[in-house]
Amino acid sequence: MLGASLRRLRERSGLDRAQAGFHIRASESKISRMELGRVGFKTRDVEDLLTLYGVVDDAERRALLEMVREANTPGWWHKYSAVLPTWFTTYIGLEEAASVIRTYEVQFVPGLLQTAAYARSVYQLGNPDATPESIERRVHMRMQRQERFTRKDGPKLWAVIDEAALKRTIGGREVMSEQLQHLLEVAALPNITIQVMPFRFGKHAAEGGAFSILRFPESDLSDVVYVEQLWGALYLDKREDVDPYLTAMEQLCVESTTPGGTVELIGGLLRKM
Repeated sequence: MLGASLRRLRERSGLDRAQAGFHIRASESKISRMELGRVGFKTRDVEDLLTLYGVVDDAERRALLEMVREANTPGWWHKYSAVLPTWFTTYIGLEEAASVIRTYEVQFVPGLLQTAAYARSVYQLGNPDATPESIERRVHMRMQRQERFTRKDGPKLWAVIDEAALKRTIGGREVMSEQLQHLLEVAALPNITIQVMPFRFGKHAAEGGAFSILRFPESDLSDVVYVEQLWGALYLDKREDVDPYLTAMEQLCVESTTPGGTVELIGGLLRKM
């Protein structure tokens, strides 16, 4: 969040990354990494940038400098860094700060809605050479990520799942049956909405594949679009990049099942297993 705030302040002041980097004796690349939250923050660097960007109000400066301390404090997920790709660590930090997460998934049930057995099967498929210990650490972390969404004051999760993901038997019939039953249970939670994009629509607004949109409680922070790839991920937060994904998500929600229709569809799949 600090990185996004620094980018907003820089753009407001009319400076580019090269100019900001020169001011703190650093490169344009470092400013880019700071704004994306992919590098640690030094208090002196942030102080110098705030001065350059014309932030003179003491309260605003104190709030931003407090964010430096928070940003440099390792989150709970850092203890899993040995089994996580570095590009995914950034996402976990954003997920922890988000108040609303909207996601569209094509191949698998979204990670935040997976059972432990289903998640274990997914990890084993994608990481055939991983040790059982590393697989279990990843599964444990996924379960820990889900805890926020089962609390009364938890963030809102709105998931659209392609029908193909629900008909693809991952881990065998027993694992898949348990997963479908779990979806019915969490769909009843007040902060979780699940829709299904049915086959009958054929062509739809999200042909490009899976993506997530994260929204934050701070009104001055832009949404972030997360697009995961095989060996990396894209993080998009500029309005011109985010808007097409928002439009696609809205269209997906219009075309997908209603929450009641979702329960009916998943219940039908369970009866056939």
